[in-house]
Formats: sequence, structure tokens, C-alpha cells
Amino acid sequence: MVRIISALILAVTAACATAAEPLELVSNPPDRHIVVKGDTLWDISGKFLKKPWRWPEIWRMNKDQIKNPHLIYPGDIVWLDMSDGSPRLRLGKPVNNRIQPQAYATAIQQVIPSIPPNVIEPFISQPLIVEDGAEKSAARIVATQEDRVLLGSGDTAYVSGITDASVEKWHVFRPGKPLKDPETDAIVAYEAFFLGNAQLVRPGEPASLRITLAKEEIARGDWLRPAPPPTIMAYVPRQPEQEINARIMSIYGAVSEGGASSVITLNRGAANNVEVGHVLALYRKRTAVHLDDDIKRETTVIPDERYGLAFVFRTFENVAYALVIDASKSVLIGDLVRNP
Repeated sequence: MVRIISALILAVTAACATAAEPLELVSNPPDRHIVVKGDTLWDISGKFLKKPWRWPEIWRMNKDQIKNPHLIYPGDIVWLDMSDGSPRLRLGKPVNNRIQPQAYATAIQQVIPSIPPNVIEPFISQPLIVEDGAEKSAARIVATQEDRVLLGSGDTAYVSGITDASVEKWHVFRPGKPLKDPETDAIVAYEAFFLGNAQLVRPGEPASLRITLAKEEIARGDWLRPAPPPTIMAYVPRQPEQEINARIMSIYGAVSEGGASSVITLNRGAANNVEVGHVLALYRKRTAVHLDDDIKRETTVIPDERYGLAFVFRTFENVAYALVIDASKSVLIGDLVRNP
């Protein structure tokens, strides 16, 4: 968790920066930077910007480019262009001691990511949301190696319900707690308890799978779902284009309150235009209670108080996961989440 915080903390106020606020360069920024393996877009932009989380602006990305950022490779030269009076970063190659923009081919495996992939990958597939009715299509462990009660890494599980033999990698999980919408009290989905990974060894009914990772003890009756490919998405901070009104449904880890670094679930998802990369503000709605001069109970509705920011890193149809980047007070279930 600490690692993902340190990587995404740079995105804190990206959505709060307005077009009217000029970009501020660091003191004595370099004219150019030669990209090396291990660089990220945040790292590179931080060599030029005081607020590196505003890198989409200094690259002057449009809407489509923000969702699919520049492909940058080791050996590229990033140079600072001030020709129109405001800073802009460009890509180029040196030609006769001058930087000349130029297109060329490089192995796609060397592309420079937005943030370190190893920081984000664990959260791309975990935690897992199981929407109502998913149990009808889930495969299940029906027997264990040598009738063991519990399975660990390297053990064999026999699974019923695998109909697609082309799917090799699977997640093993146990149905977890229901996620209730604070507004309607209706169950939106179930947050599954991730147990580990398994790989298909022999298809059939039942199929044989080898447990490749056991984060927790695995037993007969546990469920399996196909593992999504570990694609690193473009985690680019931006404001939502449409109005978002959501509530915090839960704080990951079954805790009652959280703070900066907490992972929260929202009662809005892809169906409500919540997207990966959205930066959202956290608000507290409360009523002050006090006694008047006649010692009578009196209430005063307090204006919604903004106290933090969260960064959406994974979405489902009706649920989104967000990382609390900044919070001046405790994060509580039921708090409001809106456009910044």
C-alpha cells in the first residue's frame, strides 16, 4: 500500500489545477532530458515542473491523448519548448547539434509508462468485485490433491465449471462481504476475498489446476474466475467531464474509517461515467447540534465540507475503487464524493 501511495501521490491536485493557473517551472530547468530505462512520465515532467502531476498540461494533451499518452522510449530526447511564451515538452532526436522531431521504431516492450508498472499491477486484478448472480457462472473447487483439507502453492485443485480450455490463468477467491449503497441500502455487489492464483494444467470435468500463488489457505468450495491480463492502464490524472455524485460504500480492509492511503469503494462505476484516472473530491455532510438559551436542542445544517482527494484506479459496472491521496480528517463510510 505504501508503494502505491508514493507513486500516485504526485497526482493529488491534478484535477484542481485550472486552465487559468499558469504552469510553474522548476528553478533552472534543463533544456532537454535523455530518456533512460526506469523513467516515468511523472519523473520526466518533474525535471521541468514544480507540480509534476500537471504533466498532461505541459505535454498539451487533448482528450484522446490523455487516455492514451505519448509513447516514449529510452533514447528519446525530451526538450523544453518556450517558443510561444508558455512551456511545452516535445520529443525529438539530435541532428547536427539541433533537436529535430522525428518518428522512429523501438521495441514496444521498452515503452516508458506513466508510473512504475510494478506499483499498479497488484491493484489491477485485486480486489475483485462479484456482481449479483455471478455465482451461476463461477467455477468451483470440487476436490483437492490427496483429499487435503487446505491447499497451498504448488498443490493441485480439481475444478468444476471450466468450459473454456483456452483460459489458462485463474483467480481463486471466496465470496466476501456485500457492498451496500449508503443512499438506498441496496446491495450493489460483493467484494470477494482474494485467495490466490491458479493455472490450468488439464482441461476436463473436473479440470486440474495448479495453485501458483496462495495468499491465503484455499479449500474445497472456493470459487475461480478467469484472471484479467495484467495490462497497465494510462493512469493520467484528470477531472471528470461529467458531473459525478457518489458515496463511499466501504473502506478496504474492513475498517470503519480511513485516511490518506486508504482504498475506498464508491457506489458509482463505469455505468455512471466514472473512469480510471478521475480525481474526485471528498466531502463531509453533517449537522451541528447544540442547546439554545432555553436549553432546547437545536440543529444547524453545516455546508458540505471538502476535506480530501481520491484517485480512481479501477472501475466496475456499478462500483469504483479509489485511492485516498489527501485527507485532512478521517474518511468515513457514507461521505460524499464529487467533482473537484
